[in-house]
Amino acid sequence: MTLIKSISGIRGTLENIPGKSLSDYDIKQFTLAYIQEIIIKHSSSVILVGRDARESGERISNIIKEVISKEGLDAIDLGLVTTPTIGISVKKLNAAGGIMISASHNDERWNALKLLNSDGEFLHPNDVQLVIKEEKRDESPDQNKGNISFYDKALDDHIDIVLSQDFIDVDLIKFKSFSVIVDGINSVGGIAIPKFLESIGINKIQKMNCKPDGKFNHNPEPLPENITEICSEIKNGTFDFGVVVDPDADRLCLVDEHGMPFGEEYTLVAAAEYVLSNNKGSSSCSNLSSSLALRKITERYDGEYYSSAVGEINVVEKMKKNNCLIGGEGNGGVIYPKTHYGRDSLIGLALIISLLAEKNISLSELKKLLPEYHIYKQKMRYSGELSKVISAFKSLYPEDQIDTTDGIKINLIDSWVHIRKSNTEPVIRVISEAKSLHEAKKISKKIISKLHAI
Repeated sequence: MTLIKSISGIRGTLENIPGKSLSDYDIKQFTLAYIQEIIIKHSSSVILVGRDARESGERISNIIKEVISKEGLDAIDLGLVTTPTIGISVKKLNAAGGIMISASHNDERWNALKLLNSDGEFLHPNDVQLVIKEEKRDESPDQNKGNISFYDKALDDHIDIVLSQDFIDVDLIKFKSFSVIVDGINSVGGIAIPKFLESIGINKIQKMNCKPDGKFNHNPEPLPENITEICSEIKNGTFDFGVVVDPDADRLCLVDEHGMPFGEEYTLVAAAEYVLSNNKGSSSCSNLSSSLALRKITERYDGEYYSSAVGEINVVEKMKKNNCLIGGEGNGGVIYPKTHYGRDSLIGLALIISLLAEKNISLSELKKLLPEYHIYKQKMRYSGELSKVISAFKSLYPEDQIDTTDGIKINLIDSWVHIRKSNTEPVIRVISEAKSLHEAKKISKKIISKLHAI
C-alpha cells in the first residue's frame, strides 16, 4: 500500500484503502482539490481527461469525469493519449487544465493523477502544495451538472504541431527509407509512435507490444535490462533502429542497428546535438541527475548550460527563466519549447531522425560523435530523514563539490553522484556518472556503503 504526493502528481497502488493507496475516495478528494485550488481561478470551465492503457485507467477516468460534472464544469475525455498530447490539447482546446491518468514507468499495480495547468504544463510546486495539503474537500452544493464529451483528434493535433516545425524534411526522411521496430509496452505509445513515424515518411515499421490493453509484457521503465526483447529482434533482423517508450510515452529510448541500447541519457544529448549545432550560442537545461554530456554539447556550440532539481516542472521553470532552446531529463525526456513545454517522445524522435537523415549516419555512428559518459542508477529503501544523509555527506566532501538543490549532489572530477528521494517511489535514488561504467559503479558502491552506515 503506497500513496505518494509530489510534484510528479498523486501516485499510488490500487488496494482502494483511503489515505493508504490511490483509492476511489482519494481520487475524488484530489480532483475536488484540483478544481477548488487551481481550476476555479480560470475563466474556462473545461477540464481535459486522458489516460494511458492501464486496466485501472478507465475506471479512474469515469470517477474524475463524474466529479468534474457534479461541480458544474465540463469534462472532455481524450481517451487513450500520451502525456504530451494532453498538454498540447489543453492549449488547443482552451481548457482550464487537464488530468492525465498514468503512473509512467511504474507497473500495473500503480496509477496516478498528473495535473496540468491552463498552459498544458505540470503544476508549479507551490500549486501542487495547495492541492495535496491535508484538508477534507466537500462537493459544491446544488450545481447544475456539466457536460461530458469526447474528443478523438488529440493525437492528430499533436502530430500536426510537430510536423509544423521547419527543421523536418519529410521528403528526405522518406528517401532514406528507414526500417524501424517499435516497442509500445502495450500502451498509448503503441498507437502514437507508429502513427507519427508514418506521418514523417517512415513506412517500414514492425510493431512489438503495440496492442493498447495495458498488459505490460516487461518492466515498463525503458532501461537496458528491461528491453532485451527488442534488442534481440534487431540483432536477428535488418532494422535501422528501434524505439521504446514508457506507458505514457513522454520518455524515449532508442536501440541502434546492432541491437545495442543507445542509452536513455543520450536521447536528450542527441536531440540537443541537432538543435544546438544549428543554433550556436543557445542555452540548454537538464536536471541534476542527467548526463554531463549535455553540458559538453552545449559548450561545444558556445552555449550556456543550466541545471535544475529533478522533476519536469523544475526543468521547465529553469528553461523559461534562461530562455533555453532545448532541455529535458536524462530519462529519455526531451523538452522542445517551440512545440510544448513538456517531455515528448514524438519531438525527440523528430529531432534525432532528422539528424540521422541529414548527416546520413547510423545511430551507432551518431553515438560515437557524442561525449562519452557512463551513468549507473541504483535505488534503495531508506526510512530515515534525508536531512541526516545530507549532513553526513556534507561533512565528507568540500563545500565547493556539494549541491543541495535536490537531495545532495557531489561533483567530482569529470564525474558525479546524486542522492535524493524519489518523487515516484518510496526509495532513495543513487545515480552516478563517470567516463567509464566501471568508475561509475565504483563511485556508487562507495556511496551506498556509506548510506548503509548512516
